[in-house]
Amino acid sequence: SGCGAFTFLSSAIAAVSGLQMGYELGLISGALLQMSSALALSCKEQEIVVSSLLFGALFASLTGGFLIDRFGRRLAIIISSSLLVLGSLILLPYESYGILIVGRIAIGISISLSSIATCVYIAEIAPQHRRGLLVSLNELMIVIGILFAYISNYAFASVSHGWKYMFGLVIPLGALQAIAMYFLPPSPRFLVMKNNDEAARKVLERLRETSDATKELTVIKSSLKDEHQYSFLDLFRSKNNMRARMLVGLTLVFFVQTTGQPNILFYASTVLKSVGFQSNEAASLASTGVGVVKVVSTVPATFFVDQVGSKTFLCIGSSIMAVSLVTMGLVNRNIHVNFTNVCRSQSPEDFFLHRLGNVTPVTNGSLKDLFASMASAERLSFDAQRIPGVGMTGELNRTVPAGGKSTTGSHVESEEVPVVLKWLSLASLLVYVAAFSIGLGPMSWLVLSEIFPGGIRGRAMALTSSMNWGINLLISLTFLTVTELIGLSWVCFIYTIMSLASLAFVIVFIPETKGCSLEQISMELAK
Repeated sequence: SGCGAFTFLSSAIAAVSGLQMGYELGLISGALLQMSSALALSCKEQEIVVSSLLFGALFASLTGGFLIDRFGRRLAIIISSSLLVLGSLILLPYESYGILIVGRIAIGISISLSSIATCVYIAEIAPQHRRGLLVSLNELMIVIGILFAYISNYAFASVSHGWKYMFGLVIPLGALQAIAMYFLPPSPRFLVMKNNDEAARKVLERLRETSDATKELTVIKSSLKDEHQYSFLDLFRSKNNMRARMLVGLTLVFFVQTTGQPNILFYASTVLKSVGFQSNEAASLASTGVGVVKVVSTVPATFFVDQVGSKTFLCIGSSIMAVSLVTMGLVNRNIHVNFTNVCRSQSPEDFFLHRLGNVTPVTNGSLKDLFASMASAERLSFDAQRIPGVGMTGELNRTVPAGGKSTTGSHVESEEVPVVLKWLSLASLLVYVAAFSIGLGPMSWLVLSEIFPGGIRGRAMALTSSMNWGINLLISLTFLTVTELIGLSWVCFIYTIMSLASLAFVIVFIPETKGCSLEQISMELAK
């Protein structure tokens, strides 16, 4: 009861923003290689192309909260979809470095704004006993978007100007979402904030499929009576425990990034090939395979969160991540993986042959040139990884001959690896991906959409989102250096410590919110 077809349809249409976000974040690994050759981009220019999306996202997360609270969640989603279409259209007709930067910044602003607005909109239209399911739809759509992006990368890898097709595929989706959102109702809580009680009552009756929504409207009005008086600075004051709530939110997104999901996934292909998986196996696993694992893992979290609770899923996810990271670290210590990166350009011919698996058995001599040419794109696609809540990035596919090694600065060194370690490495990686996808991935953003008062929810989500993008950017810029200094196994051990710290934090500080209305949660947290 209370969650009819219209409520589900409204949530699903809003969650298309997640599909677009995942697609754009997974897309860059394939598109960048073609763009860098077609536009003859230097290494520095490629870095700027990739970073422009992250800077656009960071800018939107700092300013988007005011737009969401002032003009509404639905309008913010419409604007973000329109901006995505505009940014993508800019990239298609021209082959210009400057235009590319403008387009990528617009897309960055779009996906950041939509990620905040979508979570808030769905949380506010959902009935309390189905809120977890509906908000988590957004995370499910993000991982599906990443999977589609990987498939798109392969499909257009050998097509001339394939990157334009990759960027163009999202345009119809963005346009359709903007049109569909126009016909959906605003958030009833937003309407009450704007003193439009009659419109809010009609929207609630339509969403709940009931003839009388007076009771729920009264509860919303009671809780929002003082909440819309909050100023941005109140987030840092003790009033109604706001400072503590904000610290909980910021710490949660800190753990989303520092448990290493985005960064470890970048090296999935390198690690697996170094432990004995040959070209086609590792390439397939690192892209589409890992994408499938994320989708399959997110499904049970999405459908059972309202019964099990977000706190329980967070605890389970963090615990399993710690175990799998320890396993990965021990395996890598026994394998002695060592790799560094240099910034070089790559010809599209090398890329097409490599991505399509048409490379004949590689000798040490040819491998040296291949790795040197691929290092630039490895570093740059890594910089384009995701945040809010998803933790996934495009992996490039590299070939390592059994027991072989390459030289000239960019190399992977590997010994003959026992079969047990080979499969243990694969299993621990997939368990790690799955654990993130049932815990910190979807649940963090569900908790964030619940713990702040309605009157300032948009600005609070925007602030936590900016923390997420900022840490993402910082870790992206330092991870390679840290890995070269201490080795991948010690990086895994550090991430293990962070996973255990996140488990302790969740147990002590995160409230269990299943079955509670947003108003009940806010009143409880204000005490």
